[in-house]
Amino acid sequence: MTTTKRFFRNKRDGKWLGVCAGLADYTGIDVVWWRLGAVLTTIFALGPILPVAYIATGVIADRKPAELYRDNFNPEEERFAMQTRRAPLRSLKDVHGRFRALDRRLSEVERGVTTQNSGLAREIDSL
Repeated sequence: MTTTKRFFRNKRDGKWLGVCAGLADYTGIDVVWWRLGAVLTTIFALGPILPVAYIATGVIADRKPAELYRDNFNPEEERFAMQTRRAPLRSLKDVHGRFRALDRRLSEVERGVTTQNSGLAREIDSL
C-alpha cells in the first residue's frame, strides 16, 4: 500500500485519460464523484472550460508509475489508504485506538493464562 501525495494520471483505473482516477487517488474521494462532478460542471457551469482543462491535464500530467499500482488488491487496505489521504490525523488516532484495544485484549488473555486458577487446578487434580 503506497500513499503518495503527488498527482499522477491513473490510466489503469481511468476511463479515458485517467485524470479523474488520478484525482481520486490523490484526494481519497471516490472516482465516481469526480466523474459525476466533471460531467455536471461541464453541463451546468463552465461549459467548454472544464473539458479543455481535463485534456490539458491529461497531456501534461505524468502517468502513475507501475510500482505504485497494487497488484494484490485488498479492500481493507484500500479503504485505509483513502481515509489516510482524507484525514491523516484522524487515521492516526484510529490506528492508535485499534492498537490500544488489541493491547487490552492481549493483556486479558495473558492475565487469564498466567493467573493461578485454584478451582481449575483442583478439577484437574481430581481427574
